[in-house]
Amino acid sequence: MKLMSSKQEILRQIPKVDRILVLPNVLTLLDQHPRPEVLAAARQVLAALRHSVNNGELTVLPDLNDIACLIASELSGRTLPSLQSVINGSGVVVHTNLGRSPLADVAEQAIHTVSVGYSNLEFDLATGERGSRYSHVEGLLRELTGCEAALVVNNNAAAVILALSSLANDREVIVSRGELVEIGGSFRIPEIMCQSGARLVEVGCTNRTHGRDYKGAITDATALLLKVHASNFAIVGFTAETSLAELSVMGREAGIPVMLDAGSGCLVDLSPYGIKGEPTIRKYLALGADVVTFSGDKLLGGPQAGIIVGKENLIEAMKRHPLLRALRMDKLSLAALEATLRLYRDERLALAAIPTLRMLTMSSEKISQRADRMIRYLRKRLPKSISFTRHPGESSAGGGSFPLLQLPTTLIEIRIDGATPLQMESTLRLTTPPVVGRIQRDRFLLDVRTLLDRDLAPLFASLQKAATLLAEK
Repeated sequence: MKLMSSKQEILRQIPKVDRILVLPNVLTLLDQHPRPEVLAAARQVLAALRHSVNNGELTVLPDLNDIACLIASELSGRTLPSLQSVINGSGVVVHTNLGRSPLADVAEQAIHTVSVGYSNLEFDLATGERGSRYSHVEGLLRELTGCEAALVVNNNAAAVILALSSLANDREVIVSRGELVEIGGSFRIPEIMCQSGARLVEVGCTNRTHGRDYKGAITDATALLLKVHASNFAIVGFTAETSLAELSVMGREAGIPVMLDAGSGCLVDLSPYGIKGEPTIRKYLALGADVVTFSGDKLLGGPQAGIIVGKENLIEAMKRHPLLRALRMDKLSLAALEATLRLYRDERLALAAIPTLRMLTMSSEKISQRADRMIRYLRKRLPKSISFTRHPGESSAGGGSFPLLQLPTTLIEIRIDGATPLQMESTLRLTTPPVVGRIQRDRFLLDVRTLLDRDLAPLFASLQKAATLLAEK
């Protein structure tokens, strides 16, 4: 390092790109990476040095070997995929920001099988004629839910807007004020209604809506009675709502279809595992819903999808709508969805093989045993500067489902000598693979419920890397 007396002097000493490219360490990089990538990384590093000098942040110029190291680091960041696998230690099972539900092994295999060659996506092998992509899952959905017909699109927001556009364009849809929900930043029932061309008719109050409110709003222009699942919030206290069964009777008497946006959607009864309050899709249809929409990548545990089940004449109207082509699923998602749905033919198999269901229904005793095994594995392989402590805690379902549910779990507190919880959190978040945990009561914690078995070896590598990085600071 050489101390410099002025910004201009330091700027003059920053080497040109041509001089950088002949350095031995950079020549090695050129052997390993495309020349344009190395050039871009070198220019980025030199530009960053100039910026630091001009801002007064740099008064000591790195030597050439240090600059070569900076280029290697920049190049490493450029070649790393932006979308990558993450270890989820947050305790949120269906974590929207982390891709929601991890897929079952058979779904992963199905994606690989279909992706590497051609497929019969829209080809009927029996007749040799053009087929429908929806046929690959429609039969399974009829079998699993008891519906007359089914359709799938790319997510539940798409399912809702397709249903409303097909069944209620330029007509009225009646909804309780307490169900005008927002799911995420842009899915808001009033705005979706407007986009579909349907006219929103609000009834009742935020906390109380009665059957008479719906009846009083029905006119000749009414196309649908819509019920929306309060997926990501709960209203408690002085409340009242019109049940789906009541609404269905009202709809039949008036000759008006009843539609339910079920949000997450579940194909198995989770109440034996202490998870109550979420009827299955089959139950919703049995209660009289004519159309039900729900997600494929939340409680169902499959890929991103919007699933629509219900009366055949209503589903057929959606299949004929021109919007369907813009909302259709791709072949990889369809392959994963079909493989996931097949698991539901055997409930025990679904609970064991679908990661989301397995995590949600895992007993606190089994989680405790897994925590012990994980700690033993890590202690044997990591230096004494990294320590582990068990704590009781709670997990959540996430994904806009069961907003009040808290599942008992075991948390592993991780400590690295000389590092604060905040430093550990930020460092582990930037390792490969990234590790996402949570800070609670000034402790960095990983929730064992959402750690997959295959995460253990990568977690060891990330902890080892984090300890090295933190020791260098």
